[in-house]
Amino acid sequence: MTEIPGRIRTCVGCRTERPKNEMLRVARGADGVIAIDTTGRRQGRGAYICPDPECLRAAVKKKALSRALKHHVGNEIYAMMEQWCADRENTSGR
Repeated sequence: MTEIPGRIRTCVGCRTERPKNEMLRVARGADGVIAIDTTGRRQGRGAYICPDPECLRAAVKKKALSRALKHHVGNEIYAMMEQWCADRENTSGR
């Protein structure tokens, strides 16, 4: 039996494709509120980023997340994403 691959998404920072469960989703709801979507089920326009701090830095520099969500992304969202990357790096490194 062949294995069915998971859903693949593209990172807005490095443009590499990965399964969506390996990435962080940030979503903009219909109300315009931007939030980190840890469940991957929040309704609205979404963008994905790898759990790599370098990808996050690239996305910030290119304003890729704001462009993908078609809305300004505030520093507080970037700070939460940076913390998520750090937490993910700490748990996977052990």
